[in-house]
Amino acid sequence: MTIEIGILSVEHLHADAYAGVLDDIEDATLVGVAGDEAHTDATEGKAGEYGTEAYAPGTLLDRADGVVVCSANAAHREWIELAAEAGVDVLCEKPLAPTVEDARATVEACETAGVHLGVALPLRFSQPMLNARDALEAGTLGDLAFLSGTNRGQMPGGWFADPDRAGGGAVMDHTVHVLDAVRWLTGEDVREVYAETGTRFHDIAVEDVNLLSMELTDGTAFTLDGSWSKPDEYDTWGSATLKLVGTDGVVEVDCFDQTVKQTRDTGDPGIHSVFWGPDPNRGLVEDFVAAVREDRSPAKTGAHAIHDIEVIQAAYAAARGGEPVVISEVA
Repeated sequence: MTIEIGILSVEHLHADAYAGVLDDIEDATLVGVAGDEAHTDATEGKAGEYGTEAYAPGTLLDRADGVVVCSANAAHREWIELAAEAGVDVLCEKPLAPTVEDARATVEACETAGVHLGVALPLRFSQPMLNARDALEAGTLGDLAFLSGTNRGQMPGGWFADPDRAGGGAVMDHTVHVLDAVRWLTGEDVREVYAETGTRFHDIAVEDVNLLSMELTDGTAFTLDGSWSKPDEYDTWGSATLKLVGTDGVVEVDCFDQTVKQTRDTGDPGIHSVFWGPDPNRGLVEDFVAAVREDRSPAKTGAHAIHDIEVIQAAYAAARGGEPVVISEVA
């Protein structure tokens, strides 16, 4: 049985990656894309690029077994509720929503409709991150004492830097990937957050620099730099790393270190990084396709993602107030 997957909105740059993966999975197919009336030309252009058709949202939802929402953050709730009303399973681009209120509303809508809601956080399918999980489960590190992560990248521009459409800047965009990996690896949530933010590299209306200092529910310290600090000329989009320090050992994870640098004396830029490792996006999409087929939840559920948004809101509150914020005080 071939599972037919649609893409609702192609505003997020990750839509390209998901379309490419769907084209390569034997038992799945990209059945079409849809967008709102304001982005008709972009939707039709991407449909041609992906080798599929552009449809009105209702028509696509009538055809699809599952959909991937790739809109601007502020529109996630609208698209998810539309899919839930149609009885179609959803994989939503991260973050689930820019506010806890909207995140909870999407989860409730899907639960009421009896459809499954997942969130696109592919680091769970990164082989280096899987190796770290194996080391933790084997007790190689002893007792975990400290975690330090980075998700530094280029400033994506467009709606990502629009506070109304994105809900924030680099904190909103780059906190959830490593945060989710830490919650998945440790089984702990975040209890408290302190944050420093600023706009240092770009002339934009949102923050491009941030450093979060957190404490997990078991007392473990966790720091995260999720800044848009890579220059436009950098040879990759950025990085995703995590250092796990235990009483008996240390594991350092670099999810995209499996690269070969290609240097030429022509072209702009002349240095490129070619990634050769396993694609975490493929594992993410394969899991969603299997979840639709098996009538189960995807690996990262919408309900689990609500806490991610609580952490983001606490980080913004801490940055405004200059003091640590306990999650329960903003949840």
